[in-house]
Amino acid sequence: MGRLRAGQIIAVLVITLAVVVSCQAGREPLPDFAQYTDVKQKKTAFFDYMLPLVVDSNQSIIEQRVELQQLVDSTGDLSFFQRRRLSQLANRYAVPMDNVSESEVIKTLLLRVAPIPPSLVLAQAAIESAWGTSRFARQGNNLFGQWCYKKGCGMVPLQRTQGSKHEVARFDNVSEAVEAYLHNLNTHRAYRKLRVRRAELAALNPEGPSGSQLAETLLYYSELREVYVHEVQAVIRINQLHSYDVL
Repeated sequence: MGRLRAGQIIAVLVITLAVVVSCQAGREPLPDFAQYTDVKQKKTAFFDYMLPLVVDSNQSIIEQRVELQQLVDSTGDLSFFQRRRLSQLANRYAVPMDNVSESEVIKTLLLRVAPIPPSLVLAQAAIESAWGTSRFARQGNNLFGQWCYKKGCGMVPLQRTQGSKHEVARFDNVSEAVEAYLHNLNTHRAYRKLRVRRAELAALNPEGPSGSQLAETLLYYSELREVYVHEVQAVIRINQLHSYDVL
């Protein structure tokens, strides 16, 4: 391998620094977005803060996907270490391996282990967290309205329906919340249509699906169903978030 040119070295350093900065930012307290009185400035600050975290979390998923794709040609002749890694990913993404061939496990994983368009992530974060100002965002770093069901796992909604036992999950930092959100869309049975649609669109377009296209599959993310889908698509359209999907 030849020596890197000065420009290449600088590019590598810039990318590395960006990843380090985004990881550090995601583990620090959520910025006070309520301080902005100008709506445009608030939106810009919110997207500037969230986008690197989304890109970083998606990159981790992309790297896992590359691992899986490398296993495709080795199916039937996997090494001990490859089988162990396949088992780890299957466990991570809730894919059963009992009485299932390795090729079928990989096929199912490839449907789940894929990035989510940044425009969709940003739009849902904005809606679910009121642009980073909601109680759940400020006190629990939960920008996506994610629930948990074990007592004490999060925060009790002030207007929780009588008899309900869910809580709004609490996260140590925003990076953790982003990762949990992506994992939720990639594994929960309620979002199987999203995963199938994503794969179909990816097969037709090398650049992959847009956030607005996948938003159509989020009927079960909110009780508002179609109204919620249209709201997500409106946030993407009004704020021109589709431009982030080609990063």
